[in-house]
Amino acid sequence: MSRTETPPGTFESEWDGDQRSKVNKPVFITSAVGTLAVTLWTLLAPARAEATLGEVVGFVSTWFGWFYVALATAILIFVVWLALSRYGRVRLGPAHSRPQYSTMAWASMLFAAGIGTDLMFFAVNEPVVQFLTPPSGQGETVEAAREATAWTMFHYGISGWGMYALMGMALGYFAYRMNLPLAVRSALHPLIGKRVDGPIGHAVDSAAVLGTIFGVATSLGIGVVGLNVGLDLLFGIPQGLAAQLGLLVLAVVMATISAVSGIDRGIKRMSQLNVLLAIGLVLWILVTGKTAYLLNAAVLNVGDFVRLFPDMTMQTFAYEDTGDWMSFWTLFFWAWWIAWASFVGLFLARISRGRTIREFVAGTLIIPFTYIVMWVSVFGNAALDQIRSGNASFAEVAAGSPEGGFYALLAEYPAFTFIAGLATFVGLLFYVTSADSGALVMANLSSRLRTVNDDGGRRLRIFWAVATGALTLGILSVGGIYALQYATVVMGLPFAFVLVLVMLGLHKALRVEGLRQDSALQSMRGMLSGRSGHREPTPPLSWRQRLNRAMDFPTVAEAEQFLNEVALPALEDVAAELRNQGVDAGAARTADDGMSFVELAADLGTEHPFQYQVWPREVPTPVYGRRAPRGNDVYCRLEVHLREGGQGYDVMGYTHTQLIDDVLDQYERHMEFLHLQGETAAST
Repeated sequence: MSRTETPPGTFESEWDGDQRSKVNKPVFITSAVGTLAVTLWTLLAPARAEATLGEVVGFVSTWFGWFYVALATAILIFVVWLALSRYGRVRLGPAHSRPQYSTMAWASMLFAAGIGTDLMFFAVNEPVVQFLTPPSGQGETVEAAREATAWTMFHYGISGWGMYALMGMALGYFAYRMNLPLAVRSALHPLIGKRVDGPIGHAVDSAAVLGTIFGVATSLGIGVVGLNVGLDLLFGIPQGLAAQLGLLVLAVVMATISAVSGIDRGIKRMSQLNVLLAIGLVLWILVTGKTAYLLNAAVLNVGDFVRLFPDMTMQTFAYEDTGDWMSFWTLFFWAWWIAWASFVGLFLARISRGRTIREFVAGTLIIPFTYIVMWVSVFGNAALDQIRSGNASFAEVAAGSPEGGFYALLAEYPAFTFIAGLATFVGLLFYVTSADSGALVMANLSSRLRTVNDDGGRRLRIFWAVATGALTLGILSVGGIYALQYATVVMGLPFAFVLVLVMLGLHKALRVEGLRQDSALQSMRGMLSGRSGHREPTPPLSWRQRLNRAMDFPTVAEAEQFLNEVALPALEDVAAELRNQGVDAGAARTADDGMSFVELAADLGTEHPFQYQVWPREVPTPVYGRRAPRGNDVYCRLEVHLREGGQGYDVMGYTHTQLIDDVLDQYERHMEFLHLQGETAAST
């Protein structure tokens, strides 16, 4: 298909403001209609909607609670295993790619996109609830206090981030390394092949959009209710749907501006700002409160978390009656993480190109969790200290209202007006970064992007930002935060099954990656100069000529001349001979993203065609003896790229036959890979 053709199921529309993407009609219509239908249902029949959600949640908790618990554990084990295995060295992108963003910028974006306002409130509310009414054992004891904070860390901890890591590495791998669309459907390509472009793929991406918008709406709803409390305390704005509607409108406008600005200017800067302000908020509580107690408790909490984690991760309370505890806590959180997995995973893939799987998993599991430990330890233990010191009124507020408990805790510290204002602003920023990231990702999921580096049209991002705000308002009108929790548990279930398929697809693809590595080891490359010299029409190169070639630093013009006069004719000769052997092959000068290169492509009748490309790349001229050899700042390399990415070596100066020899080396390696793949498939 040429670049000017419109793929089936897409259409050019007014949404496509930058003409770099096309709206995916089946995905967009399905997810938009589903979102609008639920929004209207909740607004027009709130009582019926609340009753139905409650019934469905009861069914899901009874029959699929075990599945949620087992899935979260299986995903965490899987991603950690991948990071520690041989596949951990594989990059989320071509072999030559490197990270686009600094570690600080990357860490702030991944955290702000994945966790937001809800952590601010639940870091106070959950430790209090688990301390007063634990799922097992006696409440208001030392053991209950220790487990209360550990449960909060568990629900916000590495199990959930394991789901994000799974989706992020899967989408990044298939998009940036396998050149498939940056969409959830691509992760299923190893399982169903080209059928991902049909109804199955549309269904998967639609489920991802619906899960995303409900997951984001849950966080935004919790954030709006909390911000309403803050504005009531600061400015006397009454709590209720009217004020929450005003907050939604404000946040949607801010989110739209940020999402339209793109990642570099909007989301990146806002993410960094709110993380820094949030850290300042934590330090205020730490410094002005019982500093020694909070630091000691943080160390103890980490130890308790490590000790209790193996039991918590598979805990279903099969032998105990905990009432609605599992539905309101573990199952809700796991469904919440699942609903957000496609959203945050796609966003993480978008900002993580060039990182290795090992680096990606380690960063995704460790960096956010470190932040979470800091936040939960400080706010959670500060709240527990208030209760254990006899503050009964605070205990009542914190247990009954997540947002009320957060501000009630701040009221116990100096400069309440200032610190509450700062907290409200931080909460608003968390809200906006979640909303703008969600709008960007949903626009991408409901589009066919020209390249993986493009984003959905600006008007499409605006639509999803507005739709998210409307859905949030609708669910809030049903039953507040509890209705949001119910909706999340229900909407997370369909996508939970997709995550299982994603694990299977990624594992199968990485096994193929391993076979490529094995084939490289089993097909040994000969020495080019000694092998090909006597077949040249000119005398073989002397060792001095070889050294001169190694020390030469050609200009762009010289590289262009080599591509036209040596590289392209050599690839055309190989393509002609392959056609004589019955292989559909061709060589041409082509371009991608403004970069012109020569390419040999051979269709071998499998899902893994052979590709050999020679790409020009300008690099700094090395300095020998404290001076540049030719006085130039840069010179041009001609590097070999295969289907899996750049190979890191330069063929500038090769003779016609030497270049053919290199092509054949890589072709033989590819054939060895296909042989190993066939043997593996036959044995399984």
